[in-house]
Amino acid sequence: MAKRTVADVVVVLSDSDDEHNGVVLRRGGAFRSRSASLMENRQVRSAIVDATATPRETLECRSFWKAGENFVIPKAVTPTAPGMVEHARVHPKFLHSNATSHKWAFGAIAELLDNAVDEIQNGATFVKIDKVDIAKDNSPALVFQDDGAGMDPDGIRKCMSLGYSSKKSNTTIGQYGNGFKTSTMRLGADAIVFTRSTRGGKSTQSIGLLSYTFLRRTGQDDVIVPMIDIDISSDLPQPIIYGTPEDWSTNLNILLKWSPFSTEDELLQQFEDIGTHGTKVMIYNLWLNDEGIYELSFDEEDEDIRLRDQNALDRKRVYGTVTLELRSHISYRFRHSLKAYISMLYLKKFKNFKIMLRGIPVEQFNIADELRYPETIMYKPHAAAVDYAATEIKVGFVKEAPKLPVCGFNVYHKNRLIMPFWKVTLGGSCNGNGVVGVLEANFIEPAHDKQDFERSSLFQRLEARLRRIILDYWKSRSEAVGYHPHFRAPKSRRTATPDQPPSDDTFNPSPLPSDKISQGGPVIREISLSKGTSSRTVALPPPHMRNFTGVRSNFQPVQPNHQPVQPNHQPLQLNPQPAATESGDNLGGKSAYKLSEENIQLFMECEEYAKKETEMEQTVRNLEKELEEAKSKCALLALLVNAKKMEIEQV
Repeated sequence: MAKRTVADVVVVLSDSDDEHNGVVLRRGGAFRSRSASLMENRQVRSAIVDATATPRETLECRSFWKAGENFVIPKAVTPTAPGMVEHARVHPKFLHSNATSHKWAFGAIAELLDNAVDEIQNGATFVKIDKVDIAKDNSPALVFQDDGAGMDPDGIRKCMSLGYSSKKSNTTIGQYGNGFKTSTMRLGADAIVFTRSTRGGKSTQSIGLLSYTFLRRTGQDDVIVPMIDIDISSDLPQPIIYGTPEDWSTNLNILLKWSPFSTEDELLQQFEDIGTHGTKVMIYNLWLNDEGIYELSFDEEDEDIRLRDQNALDRKRVYGTVTLELRSHISYRFRHSLKAYISMLYLKKFKNFKIMLRGIPVEQFNIADELRYPETIMYKPHAAAVDYAATEIKVGFVKEAPKLPVCGFNVYHKNRLIMPFWKVTLGGSCNGNGVVGVLEANFIEPAHDKQDFERSSLFQRLEARLRRIILDYWKSRSEAVGYHPHFRAPKSRRTATPDQPPSDDTFNPSPLPSDKISQGGPVIREISLSKGTSSRTVALPPPHMRNFTGVRSNFQPVQPNHQPVQPNHQPLQLNPQPAATESGDNLGGKSAYKLSEENIQLFMECEEYAKKETEMEQTVRNLEKELEEAKSKCALLALLVNAKKMEIEQV
């Protein structure tokens, strides 16, 4: 059995914004911060720090969404050492639970890019994203590296702490102090940080390990992070010793056992390409999907990192040339291509900063630069007692319109993309197809994963306004690009068979005598497949027997030997201009477009009434306050009058 000696590691807890709150080590004040009233030192048995030559440790479950299961919670908590302050502990399971805020792996990558972009104000000129192979087992690891100012020993401890953020500038993207932890733990089970900086004439380099594997496999009941610091101000680097040399060596041994590196030389070689300042983050033990393969794909393209697209793997779900064309558009590609997502991640183009993906600079792309018939609309948000500046909304048709049904807004916050291609129009309607827009909404707050906004009243007003902008623009410009206002493609008359995908299917309803329609039976339409391959006749119900979403299920295709009502008519090619009475777009005599307009108008009126109600409530409160003040004055005057009367009576 291993000897029960004491090793020193860093304890990470949720910090406040106090500049000096940080992390400490057990025994002799090793790595003790200036203010450690909320921190406790940890004891770790030597059995888990013995850096013997063993294969790299991994978790039993490598699927991210299942990695938090079967977590054994110890019944007894490790007692606090004598003289140390007891504190509320952060269990290692919280690292996984906290990371589940990222539903999308690319959202986690964006968080790490934000940290590098925030370093532009400190002189950063690039951030690199690449894949490396770990020598121990040839498994892939994800590497992020920038040439920013780097972090000193205090800085890396704040980075590893939960909830600490020193970013106070209005231009920086990060603000919650949680992005590094959630993003790294979302991408892989372990992350090691190498950073080098110069502060006050002193140059240092530090290494920190945030390892979910280490915490799980050693049964820890608190989040602890081993770290070492080295002073490189002189020609001969010197370990920064806070306690004893043995403490520093113990932390180094933990790093060597649980990191991808087996020797001290391999570990320190990671600083060679950092230069005099900068930071490198290596994420390893990358998560697998439910099929047991890596969630991120590095082999499909040498210049890209991709998320596996199940639609592309399942051919049964790929229909027609239109779908293939849509799949090549950035509105679809960004979901699975990191290169496409990064290209539009930041609104303003960088002047002296590059994002390097697998050694190739990513060219920034703003879809507003290639819009057809572009328009600019100024929007000024309204809120009680707050005066927001007007924001610019650019709107227009995509260059592929009307071929592709792309629609939505790219909404940014502080230059960072939050909601890509946000569809604000009603589902199922073609009104607005091809119309996209771009705006920077700094007046609403993003959610913690920076993939959505908080659902405030400002957000709801913005959504209603954007919907109105799209519909008004569509109404005035749609015919210029080949669309027709008020058109809605009826899903009920689309015909598809497994052996004949509806990529080029065309149909056109033939005219029917009014007496045939009034009989209430099924309406017979001949559907002709293009290229003269085949044709068949189907039965459709009359308009008054169709529901809003399509044909009722009790109508079945007519048998092939059935003769159409109009045998002499010739089948026509598909023309997306069906009669209004047959489009399935009418409800009680009103089109869905009209209902949508009325709904938007009512919503806007409701917002105005709510605003007036707020103002009236404020007026009532002011009047009540004035009334109370008047009553107080009256009471004071009454006392003065009584006192005066008593004086007169005494005289």
